[in-house]
Amino acid sequence: MLAGCSRKEEAEAAADAAAMDVPHANLSRPAAGGAAAPARAKALSPPDMQTQLQSAANTQDSPGRRFIRVGSASFSVRDVYRAALSIEDLAANYGGFVERNNIWSETNGSRTHASRDGMRVELSTYTLRGSLIVRVPSERTQEFLRALAGQIEFLDERKFEATDAQFDLLRQQLAFARHQDAQAALAQVASAPGKTGDKADALGARADAQAQRDEATVARAELEDRIAFARIGLAVHQPPQLRRTERPDLEVAMRREGPGFFARVWEALGDGGRLGLDLIVSIAYLWPLWLAAALAVFGIRAWRRRGR
Repeated sequence: MLAGCSRKEEAEAAADAAAMDVPHANLSRPAAGGAAAPARAKALSPPDMQTQLQSAANTQDSPGRRFIRVGSASFSVRDVYRAALSIEDLAANYGGFVERNNIWSETNGSRTHASRDGMRVELSTYTLRGSLIVRVPSERTQEFLRALAGQIEFLDERKFEATDAQFDLLRQQLAFARHQDAQAALAQVASAPGKTGDKADALGARADAQAQRDEATVARAELEDRIAFARIGLAVHQPPQLRRTERPDLEVAMRREGPGFFARVWEALGDGGRLGLDLIVSIAYLWPLWLAAALAVFGIRAWRRRGR
């Protein structure tokens, strides 16, 4: 009995030890199906174009504050001309207008080679670019950008800015009121009895005050316009394209239209004769030098004869 009890206790202890080793074995041994393999990072797809063009600078509004909204975007399109026309239509549909629409091409590189028919072929790659400035109502800026997303193939860059204009408005209002008060005071001085010179000075000062008041009115109107209509600059471009042009090859034309062999030989003989005549004439121009050389030779010979 004692032996049986001891064997039972040893079996229970071995079972407990095996049970304690199981978690460690499960941790050290990978599960079936590669469950212990590191999780693969999922590729994140880029946000849609409308999301890329969204910004709080285009939609934020605060009581008592008015914002001047300015934005810019650079992107690629399929066709610059079609995209420019579509942008103009979108601006008109949302109550805006286009300030500028410039389109130009940039040549990236060109090569030429001669063709068989006497022409020279020029191959060049160029990139078509466009620059537009659009003004749309500030409250519809984000709607315009969402509609613009349909024209964009790839967005290179976008910038949006909202400037608080409440202090500029207050400054314009105070300046306008100040000019109004100055004009009223100068009007009273001009109408009051006094010397003619003093009245003339008052009238001149009143005219200056009126001019300053008009400038303040114009500045206030410009500020109101900048607040009412957002200004968005757009830079568009399309993928490079290939251009092939043909032009006459001057060297080939000269070889074809030039004189024949005998005509060229006769012309060369004539040119050689004229060159010889020109050389003789040039030598004749040096007759004083030849005369001096002859006199020197004659003198040397005479001196030698006397020495003998």
